[in-house]
Amino acid sequence: MTRPVVEAPTSSPVQARAVPHRWWVLAVLCTSLLIVSVDTTILNVALPVMARTMHASTSQLQWISDAYAIVLAGLLLVMGSLGDRVGRKKVYMAGLAAFATFSALAAWSGSPDRLIATRALMGVGAAAIMPCTLSLLINVFTEPDERGRAIGIWSGTTGLGVAVGPLAGGWLLNHFWWGSVFLINVPIVVVALLGARFLVPDSRDVSAKAPDPVGAGLSVAGMSLVLWGVIEAPSWGWRSSGVLGSIAAGLFTLGCFLGWEHHSSHPMLELSLFSARRFSVAVAAMGAVLFGLMGSLFLLTQYLQFSLAYSPFAAGLRTAPIAGVVLVVAPMSMVLVRLVGTKPVLGAGMACVALGMVLLWRTTVHGTYAEALPAFLLLGVGAGLSMAPSTDSVMGTLPLPRAGVGSATNGASLQLGAALGIGVLGSILNTRYQHRLAPLLRAARVPGPVNRLISGSLGGALTVAHRVGGGLGATLSAAARAAFVSGMDLAMMAGAVVVASGAVLVVLALPNRARPGVTEKNDRRLPGRDAAA
Repeated sequence: MTRPVVEAPTSSPVQARAVPHRWWVLAVLCTSLLIVSVDTTILNVALPVMARTMHASTSQLQWISDAYAIVLAGLLLVMGSLGDRVGRKKVYMAGLAAFATFSALAAWSGSPDRLIATRALMGVGAAAIMPCTLSLLINVFTEPDERGRAIGIWSGTTGLGVAVGPLAGGWLLNHFWWGSVFLINVPIVVVALLGARFLVPDSRDVSAKAPDPVGAGLSVAGMSLVLWGVIEAPSWGWRSSGVLGSIAAGLFTLGCFLGWEHHSSHPMLELSLFSARRFSVAVAAMGAVLFGLMGSLFLLTQYLQFSLAYSPFAAGLRTAPIAGVVLVVAPMSMVLVRLVGTKPVLGAGMACVALGMVLLWRTTVHGTYAEALPAFLLLGVGAGLSMAPSTDSVMGTLPLPRAGVGSATNGASLQLGAALGIGVLGSILNTRYQHRLAPLLRAARVPGPVNRLISGSLGGALTVAHRVGGGLGATLSAAARAAFVSGMDLAMMAGAVVVASGAVLVVLALPNRARPGVTEKNDRRLPGRDAAA
C-alpha cells in the first residue's frame, strides 16, 4: 500500500486533509527520531571503555562523538531541501537504510580512526532522517492545536533521546561489548522502515529549489577545521601554527560559505530567514541549550565512571533523572507557552540549564552523586522547557511548503550546538587536565609514550596507575582525578556563561507571541507567510 504524495504549493494556502491515522504516523516518525537522538549520547558511557580497550585519547573520544554531529549538522539543510524537492518520505527511508548499514559497520570498527569514519557516515543517514520527520509531521498535522501537541511530543522525543542514551548504553555495556551500542540501531530502524512504508504519506514542495552541494561542502569543511583546531589545541598547544592555521582556515571557509549562500540562486541556508527575530533568536537559543546539555553529558558520564567509580550501567542509570524530567516537562512546555508566551518559557528553560551547570562547577574530587543530582534535575527541566517552544517558534515563522528548510535549520542548530559543546568544553577540560599534570610528569621523568598515555585522557592515566600500583600508582591516580575534576569545573563554568548569554538574548530580542499573518515589529515579512497563516 503506497500513501499518496501531498504536494504543497508555495503561492496559496495548503489545503491538506487530516490523515486519519496521523497519531500512528507520529509514532513511526518519533521512533526513528528517537534512535537518531539517542545516538548523540549513547556513546558517552562507552567512551571510558574505548579509552581503555582501544587506547583512545581524549581528542579521539571527542572526534568519535563530534564526527557524527558535524556531518549531521552540515548535511541537514541539503537533505531537507532534497526532501522538499523529490519527496520527504523517499529521503527519510533512504536515510533509515543508510543509518542501519553504517551502524552495523561501526559496531565492528577495530580502531578509533575507523570508528570516527563510520560515525561520520552514520551522520549522513541521520541528516536524511531528522529534517524529514518534522516536515512530514507538519504536513500531516494541519490543525493548529493538534500540531502544537505533535511538535511538543516530537521535541520531547528529541530531548528524551539525548537524555536516555547514557542509560541505554550503560545497560548494553553491562551485558555485551561496546559495539552493541551501535548494533542496537539495526532492528529498531527495520521497524521504522516497515512503519514508514505502510503508514507515512509522502509530501513535497513542487517549487522547491535544487540542492546546494557546494554550500554543504563548505559548511562541513569549515566546521571540521574549526573543531579540529579546538579539539587538538591541548595536544598541539593553543599557540601552535597548526592549531591557529586550522581555526583561521575554518573561519575563512565558513565566510566563503556565507558568501556563497548570499549569492547562490538555490542556497542551502536561506539567509533571509534570519531577518525574522522570532526565527533567528530561537535558532540561536536552541544551539546554546544543546551546547550546554551535550557538553555537560560528555563530561558527566566520564566523571561518573572515572571519578565516582560507577560501572557503565550504573553511570547511565544515574543520568536517568534527566531523561525522566525531559519526558514530563517537554509536553507541558507548549501549554505554558499558550498561557504566558514563548519568551518567559524559553528564557526560564535556558536559565535552568545555566544554573545546573553552575552547580556542577562546584564539583570536587570528593563529591558524591547526591550532591550532583539537583544539577541533573535542572538540566532536565531546562531542556524540557526549551526544546518545544524554540522549535515551535522556528516552524511557526515559516509557511507550510518551506517546512523542510525550517526543520533542517532547526536541526542544524541542534547539532552544531552539540558538536561545539563537546568540542569546546572537552578542549577546556583537556587543557586544564594536562596543565595540572605536567609538573608531576616532569618531576617523575615519565617516558614519552607513557607520558602521552597519561596526558591523553584520565582513562589512560588510571590504566598506568593500576599497572604501576603501590604508593606511586595511588599518587598518580589521585592527581589525575583531581586534574580531571578541575578541568570539568572550568568547562562547566564556561558552558554556563554561553547558555546564560543565550537566555539574555531571548529576554531582550525574542518576540513573545506570533501574530497570525503579521511579522513581529522590525522583522521583514517572510515569503509566503500570509498564505501559511
